[in-house]
Amino acid sequence: MKLFNTKSNQLEDFVPINPNRVMMYVCGPTVYNHAHIGNARPIVVFDTLKKTLEAKGYEVHYVSNFTDIDDKIIQKAFDETKNEQEIANRYIQAYREVRRALHAQEPDATPQVTQNIDAIIEFIQLLMDKGYAYQVGDNVYFRVTSVSDYGSLSHQNLEMLQA
Repeated sequence: MKLFNTKSNQLEDFVPINPNRVMMYVCGPTVYNHAHIGNARPIVVFDTLKKTLEAKGYEVHYVSNFTDIDDKIIQKAFDETKNEQEIANRYIQAYREVRRALHAQEPDATPQVTQNIDAIIEFIQLLMDKGYAYQVGDNVYFRVTSVSDYGSLSHQNLEMLQA
C-alpha cells in the first residue's frame, strides 16, 4: 500500500512503526456549531483509511479528540445563557450524528480537551522547562527556533514565516 508522505512530498510504501499495529491520531473538531463539509472530510477520509488498514490485516487504534473549550464555545454559551459544557455536548452529539449519517465508525477513543487539562498543562510546563516554549503575559508560545527543521513538514522556510 502506498500513501503520500507530506514531508518527503512523494508517494511511498506504507511501513508502520510496529509491524502489525497502526496508531492513528486525527485532530477533531472544535464543537461550537454544527458540522460543515470541512468537518465531514476527515470523518470520511480517516474512516476509510482505518477500514483499509484493517482489511490489510493491521490492528488499528484510531483516536480523534473534541476541543470542547474555546473562545467561540464560551461566546456561544454567553449568547445563549448556557454553560460551556451544554454547548459542547450539544455539538458533540450533532457531530456524532453526522458521523453515523456518513456510515463511519466512531474512533476507538474520543478524548475531550476539558477532561485532559491537567495533562495538557503538565506537557506545556515540560515544553517550557526544556526551552521549547516561553511565556509572555498569560500566553505561552512554542519556540519554533528550538526545532532545527521546523516548517519541513509543510515545506515552509522559517525565515519566510517571520513578520
